[in-house]
Amino acid sequence: MQCFAAPLSTGGWFFALLFLVSCASIDGRNLIPGQSTERDVFATMGQPADKRVGPGGETVYWYPQLPYGHASYAARMAPDGRLIAVEQRLTEDNIARVVKGVSATQVRDLLGPPYQPTVFHPLEREVWTYPMRVQGYMYPKWFVVHLSLDDHTVREAFLMDDPQYVPRGGNEPRH
Repeated sequence: MQCFAAPLSTGGWFFALLFLVSCASIDGRNLIPGQSTERDVFATMGQPADKRVGPGGETVYWYPQLPYGHASYAARMAPDGRLIAVEQRLTEDNIARVVKGVSATQVRDLLGPPYQPTVFHPLEREVWTYPMRVQGYMYPKWFVVHLSLDDHTVREAFLMDDPQYVPRGGNEPRH
């Protein structure tokens, strides 16, 4: 997709901004593994929210779309600066790997940055939340990870209905 600028009338700035934002591809679908470069990734997906070192000298750029996009994209880059893959990491297979004893680093490397990490000192826990979708279930979910404060490992992890989601017509009385 190509984007271009045109002269703006008064009040047209909002629509121009909306247009420019729509030029970015949050899932990287236009990128080509083995050919696209780091510059291409940034031009297509924007600046990453996080950058982590991956296995074998890879660099992983994180593009979480939380809380409303229910996705967290990892753009994996080879040491030579070429794209390996763009992966949506908030999947049922990946969250199944988050079990008691897994380190916070492993969780972050697998799922990306959490939405609203919160520390609960009286419970000696840090809670990471990942809003996501589950295939076959029409309402959004939250994957919640409880980490101990002493060794920063998973103490429990579970999937729950998104408490902020109100279905359309959910507050209307039933007849």
